[in-house]
Amino acid sequence: MNKYFKYTALTAIALAAAAQAGHAQEAVTEVAEVIASPEPSEYTVWILNSLLLLIGGFLVMWMAAGFAMLEAGLVRSKNVTMQLFKNMALFSIAAILYYLIGYNLMYPGDAWIVPGYFGNIHVAVMEAVGLAPENADAIDYASTGSDFFFQVMFCATTASIVSGTLAERIKLWPFLFFIVILTGLIYPIAGSWKWGGGFLDADFGFLDFAGSTIVHSVGGWAALAGALVLGPRLGKYPKNGGVHPYPGSNLALATLGTFILWLGWFGFNGASQLAMGSIGDMADVSRIFVNTNMAAAGGSVAAMVMTQILYKKPDLTMALNGALAGLVSITAEPLYPTLGIATLIGMVGGVIVVFAVPFLDRIKIDDVVGAIPVHLCCGIWGTLAVCFTNPDATWMGQIISIVIIGVFVFVVSLVLWLILKATVGIRVSEQSEIDGLDLDELGMECYPEFVAARA
Repeated sequence: MNKYFKYTALTAIALAAAAQAGHAQEAVTEVAEVIASPEPSEYTVWILNSLLLLIGGFLVMWMAAGFAMLEAGLVRSKNVTMQLFKNMALFSIAAILYYLIGYNLMYPGDAWIVPGYFGNIHVAVMEAVGLAPENADAIDYASTGSDFFFQVMFCATTASIVSGTLAERIKLWPFLFFIVILTGLIYPIAGSWKWGGGFLDADFGFLDFAGSTIVHSVGGWAALAGALVLGPRLGKYPKNGGVHPYPGSNLALATLGTFILWLGWFGFNGASQLAMGSIGDMADVSRIFVNTNMAAAGGSVAAMVMTQILYKKPDLTMALNGALAGLVSITAEPLYPTLGIATLIGMVGGVIVVFAVPFLDRIKIDDVVGAIPVHLCCGIWGTLAVCFTNPDATWMGQIISIVIIGVFVFVVSLVLWLILKATVGIRVSEQSEIDGLDLDELGMECYPEFVAARA
């Protein structure tokens, strides 16, 4: 709609309404004032900001489908239903725990002094129905509902990262109990140190725009701790050395999952601008979108080229993880880079994945879908890369913050996994692993007519 048509339409509507009331002249004056005003009203800004968070939120929610499809494609056929079930369960658990505990723990406001900080644990509360404009001050830039909706999707994304790493050998209920603690306590506490106005933000000037560390590395550290305690899949690392590959069941699903994640990432990064009520904000959101896209493309191309050089054939799974690596890498700072720099940041992420995946195999850490290289390794890289483009970033502030969050999440996760292992156990029996978790844990298969033998 061009300006002439828009303003003519506004004028016609206003005049038609005013003519019935006998106030045509007043309507013309009012419309002229609206057209002449270069800035939207504070109510318009509040509405547009809320809309951005809601749109971003449902795009990030769509990433849950991406994780489910990616994992379903990269595990063996006998474990697909379990991965789908875990992704449905962890998303639902994350939503409930973030409502009960996480949201207010992550954003404590002025309640930073212990026990005031932990005294801030209570359920999230939305605005009243039919909120009056004068009462829209719980969150000054947008509605509480839109903010909660957007933030809860980040919490669920953190949980999704853990699922793929530990696939094909972990018991269902101990895994879900870990997700309760991760989404209710671990992630909100780590997030509060930066996004909740905590000490990493105040004392170290830590910069992490959309969560290369707060979301992706947190999930990666939790996954790494779980993989160390759980151990590799049966036969993955034979006693005589080497690595026994376990090809995924459906690379079409894995590819679909990657493109879904790629799409969802525009909401993940773009809506983290948290505002689109001005020309500057909207321009920045647009810039974030294109930088996010270029980083993903760079990561994928880099992985394609590197696998061709190293293995004489390009590897589709590496190309998929290369795209995700680029996305994670740009997440810490998608605004400041130029298109070229964003592409280079993503390319470095793609190269990291190509080398990190076999490195984990060499040290016998079994990561089924490559989540640790993508989310942990590239999360660290992306957080450091902020220093190359954002003039407010400092190497010391970024490194110290990475270390503090890494130690906190890894140690707490490791202790929790060890407690679960010593009490209820976290690994299925050998026979269950051979038969597949679909049958043993759930009693159903994703592809019953195609599974002729167990391997």
